[in-house]
This record gives sequence, structure tokens and C-alpha cells, in this order.
Amino acid sequence: MKKRVLLAAALVLVLTLSGSAFAARPDQLRFMAGPPGGNWFALGGALADLWTAKLIPTTSITGGAVANIINADKGKGELGFSNTSMVAVAQKASDAPFKEPANNAVIMANLYTQYTYFIARKDFVEKNDIKSLDDLIAKKIPTRFATLKTGTGSEFIVNGTFKAGFGIPDYRNTLKEWGGSVEYASYSGGADLLADNHLDVFAFSVGKIASIVMQIESQTDIVLLGMEQSTLDKIGEAYGTVTFTVDPGIYKTVTEKTPTVKVVGDYTCIVVQNDLDEQLVYDLCKVMYENQEDLSKAVVDIKELNPGMAVPAAPIKTHPGAVRYWKEAAAKK
Repeated sequence: MKKRVLLAAALVLVLTLSGSAFAARPDQLRFMAGPPGGNWFALGGALADLWTAKLIPTTSITGGAVANIINADKGKGELGFSNTSMVAVAQKASDAPFKEPANNAVIMANLYTQYTYFIARKDFVEKNDIKSLDDLIAKKIPTRFATLKTGTGSEFIVNGTFKAGFGIPDYRNTLKEWGGSVEYASYSGGADLLADNHLDVFAFSVGKIASIVMQIESQTDIVLLGMEQSTLDKIGEAYGTVTFTVDPGIYKTVTEKTPTVKVVGDYTCIVVQNDLDEQLVYDLCKVMYENQEDLSKAVVDIKELNPGMAVPAAPIKTHPGAVRYWKEAAAKK
């Protein structure tokens, strides 16, 4: 009898100390969104409210694309926003800042497309006779350049573009060696710097229809710098990105008469702990998809969510509960 009591006590102790390893279905969820003022912050709050009302108490907390993956992997948050390319890199630890594979951080859903824009002042493009980003790099043109701060999804893929696409391991040093400069700014701060002629090129990732790009267009004449397909293929091979074409008519800069603009394509995704209960993840997907219209009032880009694109291609890992839901949803369409 004493042995049984001791074994039972030991099991209770193991379960207590193990925490998330056994608590696969917590009483409430921590959803890691983004910094205040951005789309992720707004949509994170809307998702937390939705899941709280219909499924499980959920709190939205601030986060970032890199931190959300690391925290999901370490059990410091159950799920949150990131970029699919970044999750792919984290799962295989193929690039900084991921020093070891994030085995417990997997995809719950690709939500909507992310376009990486390299926006250049038109007078800068015309002065240097630039046809594309490839052209700017090949000519080693002195460029006053800015992107979002390190640790963001934007800076991660911009850095990856230089590294994988152009063989430039440290764009900061390289652009300075060419006589240019590099700084980090918010979306609105970079837009103002570009308009005030303190920047030549501002690069960032954003949804397909971005008000920030329209704001920049209203402030100054710009050109969206595309890339050669061979360059985009190199980036895709290294980071799991795809090629998107900027449709004419969304921005006044791109019309039927302008050359085709090809850019690095990615997705805003939800990353989730792999050890989270399968049925819970299934239900989270279900509630989110069935209330897509209400969520679009927070961020219109969520209307792009569909079962056909929700699960990324292998080898990127997706939660089994999510795979089951999106497969069933696709079969009903």
C-alpha cells in the first residue's frame, strides 16, 4: 500500500513539475499578437475576444514575429502571429536568430498574404536609371536605406533577401561601403523620411492592399522595385517564400502600362504549440474560419483566409488538429 501511495505522489509531482508537457489543454490561452498600432495588434485582440466568447478564455498580449515563435516553442505562450518563412527557418534552425530547431512551434494556419516591398523615390530611380532591385545591387548605387527594426518579420525577410538573393551576408555594412546608409524606422516614420527626401529606399512586408503604401504614394512619387525571377527563386529555396506579382490598380504606381513587379511573397500565419490539444486546435480553426467576416472588421486582409492556402507545403510542419480541420473545410467547398 505504501508503494502505491508513493507512486501516486510521485506521479502528481511529475505532472506538476512538467507543466505544459502534460497540460495540453489549458484553462485559458495566451495569444501573442504584435506591437500596438499595427494590424497584428488589432487582429489579435479581435481573435482573443472571439475565442473567449465562443470557445475558451483567451488573452491577447504584445509580441513579435521572432519572439512569438520562440515563446511558443518554449511554452511561454500558446499561439500567436508570425510569418510562414520565419517558422520554416525556425523549425530547421537554418538561420539566425534560431540557434536550435523550434520543434514545438508549428503552423495553425496561413492567414493572408504578405508582400515585401522595396519602395524607392522616383527621382532616385530616374537619376540612377534603375530597372529593378537587382539593377540597384549590381550597380552598387549609394543608397539611403531603411527597413523596420530587427526582430520584426519585415527585417528578417529583407535581410534574407540580401543574403539568399544577392549573396550579401551583412547588408548594413555593404550598403555603407557603397556610400549609403542604413536605419530602422516604423511604417509611418519611414514613410515620412522617404517623403522628406531623407531616404532613397524603404523596405518592409505588409498585406496585399496596404494603406501605408497608399500613404507614401500620396506624399511623394515612388517606384516599387521588383526582382528577377532567378533572384526570387534563390530566396524561396532558402526561406520557403514564394513569388507574388503586384496587381495593377491597387496602387497608382502600378498600372497596366508599367512593367510587371515581382516581389517576395510570404504569409502572415498563426504559430501554435505542437503539444497543444488536437481537438482544441481544430476548434480554434473552426471558430476563426466561421467568423471570418466579423474578424475582417478589425483587419480586412483576414478575408483572404481559405482552406486551400491555410496549410503550407512540406517540409513546413502544421499542427495535426489544424491539418484535420482545413482538410475537412476544403472538402466542403
